[in-house]
Amino acid sequence: MEIRCSRIQGAISLAQGVPDFDTPLCIKNKAIQAITEGKATCYSLSPGLVELREAIEYNLSKKGIFYDFENEIIVTAGSIEAITASLLALCSEGDEVLISDPAYTSYQEAILLAREKPVFFPLKADDNWRFDFDELKKRITNRTRALILCNPNNPTGVIFSRTDLMKLVELAEYHDFYILSDEVYRDFVYDGKELFSLGQLSAFRKRLVFIFSFSKAYAMTGWRVGYLATDESLAKKIIASHDAMVTCAPVASQWGALAALEMAQNDINYFRDSYEKRRDTICSLFETLKDWFSFVRPDSAYYFFPKITKNFEKTFVEKRMKIIKSQPYYAELRADQQQSISWLLALDLLDTQKLALVPGIAFGSQGEKHLRLCFGRRESDIEQGVIRIKRYIENFLG
Repeated sequence: MEIRCSRIQGAISLAQGVPDFDTPLCIKNKAIQAITEGKATCYSLSPGLVELREAIEYNLSKKGIFYDFENEIIVTAGSIEAITASLLALCSEGDEVLISDPAYTSYQEAILLAREKPVFFPLKADDNWRFDFDELKKRITNRTRALILCNPNNPTGVIFSRTDLMKLVELAEYHDFYILSDEVYRDFVYDGKELFSLGQLSAFRKRLVFIFSFSKAYAMTGWRVGYLATDESLAKKIIASHDAMVTCAPVASQWGALAALEMAQNDINYFRDSYEKRRDTICSLFETLKDWFSFVRPDSAYYFFPKITKNFEKTFVEKRMKIIKSQPYYAELRADQQQSISWLLALDLLDTQKLALVPGIAFGSQGEKHLRLCFGRRESDIEQGVIRIKRYIENFLG
């Protein structure tokens, strides 16, 4: 959708999860200083700069998460590299990896890249996107080797409860599989709520890989730096995959990440407060569209995941499907995309309103008839995006 959007003059994108804020100045200055002083010229140690890993250990300890910087923390080229390296190291070809439905789209691609099999288990849309443990248990086999968890969640914006996470731990212990806990949105939790992390369970550390990225929290998506923390026994295996793929994370970015941990907490607070206001804005705007969309109010992250109503679907099929099927882009779609309401709606919105959103089906079958909007973008773009959705409804469905 971002590629298509980039070709359209005057288009607005609420698709990709990119914060609209610039990287804080203290981070830029630290990286510039490192470059100027020749500290970014050569590789760092494969696990990352010692100074950065020490800062990560200290930062995690303040959250009740304890890992040794020398042997249990690896700085990575973003969170997706941490996930991929972990899958390559801890699983074998043909092993099964559980992911929620819906889930961040790149998880499936990372699993396939590692020659493993993604197995989806549904979240309960009618119960605030909680785990459906009955369905999850049905999908666990003797080939199940890992589960990838995104908490806070992309695309739903929910936080999984401590109770449900403890049930998940019990399953992992009983069935002998790892949990990769992706917590890249942990700094953006709203309404005074608290996030419980599996990293706080010291007894579970030999089954857990804790994963974080600087991309979202510090507006550093282009810097490509994150980290993982895990028990030394697992870290020894993962470091080999990490070293083979990237040798080390970009060194200038590592120095910037060090500044982020040491000096940018006020920036995070500002980002979080801004996103919370934007969350309130987008929820308020969609309240005026309740005949056309239903939604769960996000507790965290910066994604909004509304679902079209039966009235919307019926009218859309009756009034737009014939026209959409005559468009050039329709023939380019795969057969499954041609059958997807969320794909066709997202493409029609881009074609007629110059508004890019992500079709919910991209996140799994449970995402069908949903759209994902990123409210990490400018408030003016959020407001204009909803105006364009309203215009679409009035012009074509009203």
